[in-house]
Amino acid sequence: MTDHIISPYRDWFEVHKAHLKKEKAFTHQRQQLAADRRALPWLRIAKPYEFDTTQGRRSLSDLFEGRSQLIVYHFMFPPNADYRCTGCSFLSDHIDAANLHLMHHDVSLVVCSRAPLAELLDFKARMNWQFDWVSSFGSDFNFDFQVSFTEDQIASGRVLFNFEEVAMTGRDRGGATVFYKDGDGEIFCTFQVRGRGGENLIGTYSYLDLTPMGRNENGPSHTLGDWVRLHDEYDAR
Repeated sequence: MTDHIISPYRDWFEVHKAHLKKEKAFTHQRQQLAADRRALPWLRIAKPYEFDTTQGRRSLSDLFEGRSQLIVYHFMFPPNADYRCTGCSFLSDHIDAANLHLMHHDVSLVVCSRAPLAELLDFKARMNWQFDWVSSFGSDFNFDFQVSFTEDQIASGRVLFNFEEVAMTGRDRGGATVFYKDGDGEIFCTFQVRGRGGENLIGTYSYLDLTPMGRNENGPSHTLGDWVRLHDEYDAR
């Protein structure tokens, strides 16, 4: 028998009705936060970044695929990595379904990592992902957008995001960067999100947050629970 509070329907109804006000207030706060995000100043991008793709070398402008908005998800995958990031993989499992709709709303989405393209494509095939995964190998892209860090960046304090692991210069960070391209072809960075700010891109969390046990995580609040696996490593159910 559960030790949770069990109420008769009348009491249950009144408590849930009162809680609904909090849910609605949070929805309104989230809408306002999104509006505030869209009102932030933009940063003009002048550096000619290029990427290795399955279509050959392509520029940042090319990645828009004729659309005006671009989301780049930064997957933690440095060259010759001896690990495959569970958190980035967990998030990436949600991309293909969303991408079916994003491309019809003037938004292109690509995943980008610093490892050579061949290493990325091997793992992509294993995971059966369909999204475009490009390599920034040999470029400044990861460092300029603070998903990889140089000793100089750390020493000078030129780091926007506060990561405890930021001193680990050989390890990349996950996150998303959003770009806009105007009618003249100029590109602007409009927003960046790193760390737990990317949780909104993980639909599984939204489902779990509705359930009695929630995310059921045993680790610190800023880390993934120990239940998360690469999707081909779960025990059969």
